[in-house]
Amino acid sequence: MTLRHAATGFAMIVAILTGPALTAHAQDIDMASINAMDRPSFVQKFGGIFERSPWVADKAWEQRPFASVDTMHAAMVQVVKFAPLPSQLALLQSHPDLAGKQAQAGAMTSSSVSEQASAGLNALSKPEMEKISAFNAAYRQKFGFPFITAVRMHTKEGIFFDFAQRLKNDTQTEYQNDLQNVYAITRLRLTAMLTAK
Repeated sequence: MTLRHAATGFAMIVAILTGPALTAHAQDIDMASINAMDRPSFVQKFGGIFERSPWVADKAWEQRPFASVDTMHAAMVQVVKFAPLPSQLALLQSHPDLAGKQAQAGAMTSSSVSEQASAGLNALSKPEMEKISAFNAAYRQKFGFPFITAVRMHTKEGIFFDFAQRLKNDTQTEYQNDLQNVYAITRLRLTAMLTAK
């Protein structure tokens, strides 16, 4: 991955997470009712935002009241950033491989199912399936955790390109890339949940 490519990717993440569409939706969200939730209710509602990691919402609850969806998500991100390394790694490990065994077995979370389908990963050709399976295996073997990307922000072709480029990186770079993509994924999930009609 070139520095220019990385900068472009993260600039896109920032643009989407702070764009007018999310801002417009955020204005319609009743933060008072969220701030009034007790801890169990908050975790029950938001515990799935970070993949199979309700501990993030549990700890973020302590930072109420939240002025906005942005500050609520920022509190969740801070929980992850300051979490012990084993907890961070467990969060990364909880994410399924793209079009991997969990997808084929129907064992992914509903969020992951819709996200992967949005990029066409649920309808890959046989050669594409073989290619992504090889990428998944190579990535896990090299880094020890799954490749994570905010698939709603990419085409299928873009995902394959990023996979190939990111395999060239060192482990620390990819650990941070995975975390940054987790933050992007969860911001999109949070907004989708709170603006659902």
